[in-house]
Amino acid sequence: MQRLAMDLRMLSRELSHYLEHQVRVGFFGSGVGFSLILGFSVAYACYYLSSIAKKPQLVTGGESFSRFLQDHCPVVTETYYPTVWCWESRGQTLLRPFITSKPLVQYRNELIKTADGGQISLDWFDNDNSKRYMDASTRPTVLLLPGLTGTSKESYILHMIHLSEELGYRYVVFNNRGVAGENLLTPRTYCCSNTEDLETVIHHVHSLYPSAPFLAAGVSMGGMLLLNYLGKIGPKTPLKAAATFSVGWNTFACTESLEKPLNWLLFNYYLTTCLQSSVNKHRHMFVKQIDMDHVMKAKSIREFDKRFTSVMFGYQTIDDYYTDASPNRRLKSVGIPVLCLNSVDDVFSPSHAIPIETAKQNPNVALVLTSYGGHIGFLEGIWPRQSTYMDRVFKQFVQAMIEHGHELSSM
Repeated sequence: MQRLAMDLRMLSRELSHYLEHQVRVGFFGSGVGFSLILGFSVAYACYYLSSIAKKPQLVTGGESFSRFLQDHCPVVTETYYPTVWCWESRGQTLLRPFITSKPLVQYRNELIKTADGGQISLDWFDNDNSKRYMDASTRPTVLLLPGLTGTSKESYILHMIHLSEELGYRYVVFNNRGVAGENLLTPRTYCCSNTEDLETVIHHVHSLYPSAPFLAAGVSMGGMLLLNYLGKIGPKTPLKAAATFSVGWNTFACTESLEKPLNWLLFNYYLTTCLQSSVNKHRHMFVKQIDMDHVMKAKSIREFDKRFTSVMFGYQTIDDYYTDASPNRRLKSVGIPVLCLNSVDDVFSPSHAIPIETAKQNPNVALVLTSYGGHIGFLEGIWPRQSTYMDRVFKQFVQAMIEHGHELSSM
């Protein structure tokens, strides 16, 4: 609240300065213009504070997890103030990649082999200058999973690392096959239903640092993949806890929403071209099993998945793939503490598909649902160049689980 008050005071000063020094004559000079602008500003501020700025809805399957979050991750119970001039879903989603800064993060790259002869690119931020965890063998490790065509260079990944660097943790980014510039050694890419590569990465990281607390966080498709893994494996995972952001809970509902005319124009077609570009770089690897010319003519994500993804991973139909890819089916089987942040206005993940009732039945799950924020948006402040609400939730939750997670087992 103090931050918003400071932002509003700054905005008021700038507006007053402009009116005093720039608007002096004519209609505005009469005072009528000033009154109109002032009246509009007051009305907008009242509307914003009463209808836009709201506390998120916290849905948990157990009272102990709810109390734990209120004590150690208070941001999930505080009012979220979206950027006052850009709070609508599509605006937040479109603006974030362009307006947020890209902090400098120095990675160490590692290529690991997979059972089928492929390779996976991991980007490590070792944080060797950590003063809180100088022993690398016990330094907490956080695995990050980017979105659909994302890599370790995405601004939201960079901000997660940069904002939490001071905590002293180590981070490793799981780049899906073929998207981070590495060669594709086998005719196989990735999808959010097949968790084999993620299992390989988790086993590899844990084998390197078996004594270090190990957590994971996934964004968008990365979160879907993470939830599908957790739902399949239950409590038999080396991960201590996990977090997801802007997950698409029901793939059918997601694609249906993205096929609405405006959403197709703003998001669907662009993402389809990104997917096509990603696989076309390795076109020679797929020509024997997939009609790549047909794939390159796809005009939507659904068409791409029907012609490429479902074929690649052996599904009989696109419906079979979308059913298997939807993490809402496996949420009840998650066996470790998981926090899931979604905005109910996210056009990528319609609110009616969020599994609220299922979450209430699993004491390990907490849904944090904001009224606004879009898809991986969650912009806040007058000029949201630095951290977002999502970044703050990530930082507080990871810190809470690493430093106070033992309290959950005793509650």
